[in-house]
Amino acid sequence: MKTVLVTGGAGEIGSAICQKFAENGYVVIATYNANREKAERLLRSLPGTEHAVIQAPSTDAQALLELVDFVSEKFGHLNVLVNNAGITTPVAHDDLEGLTDEWIDKIMQTNFRGSFAMVRAMRGLLEQAVSKNQQSEISIQNASLVVNISSIAGIFGIGSNVAYCASKAALDSMTRSLARVLAPKIRVMSVSPGFVEGEYTKNFPKEFLQNQIDHTPMERFATGEDVANAVFALADHLKMSTGGILTVDGGRLLK
Repeated sequence: MKTVLVTGGAGEIGSAICQKFAENGYVVIATYNANREKAERLLRSLPGTEHAVIQAPSTDAQALLELVDFVSEKFGHLNVLVNNAGITTPVAHDDLEGLTDEWIDKIMQTNFRGSFAMVRAMRGLLEQAVSKNQQSEISIQNASLVVNISSIAGIFGIGSNVAYCASKAALDSMTRSLARVLAPKIRVMSVSPGFVEGEYTKNFPKEFLQNQIDHTPMERFATGEDVANAVFALADHLKMSTGGILTVDGGRLLK
């Protein structure tokens, strides 16, 4: 039985990732922060059985311990961890006063520290999946996988605010560092979207969004399904990939 844990699983990107893995035979464990109703709707929509949704903010140490116990007792291992939970708020980059210390701390705690804490908590279960698959030699064919949902903001320095860009750059750096030290049992990759079409894009003026599309060679925004396809490809197909950044941006970085 293959298992995947998706943090922030009830959001637009998270739910698309959960759907993709469930459709391909994985058992999905999705975490949520506060919106239980939304999480339960996700659970009801997933094909297959044994899926679970659990309230476990990645910044809550006790909740992570309880999450580890749940996955360990119910499944005994974890094949894929997707660090998708993240927060931001629109603040113009030149509005230095508008980006408060409180928001800087919240963004870094959730987007970077929370993702690191989740890997730290789940490391044993990810390694256990490898041991179950193959008792002796470890190969790229059975390594577990961590995917950090990043953003081209971490490369480009253009995004909802300066702290958000910094948090995603930190996430990409963490990807490289952990890929080095957790190999060969665990692969670690970043999936880095540009703008993703959905509720969040409604926070921006139409003129701004059109300008972003005009500077995207593929002439459209990514969808949650595009991101989900990239994550699933890393899990089931791109098994020689670790420590890298897979962009899902329609070529936005080229212009």
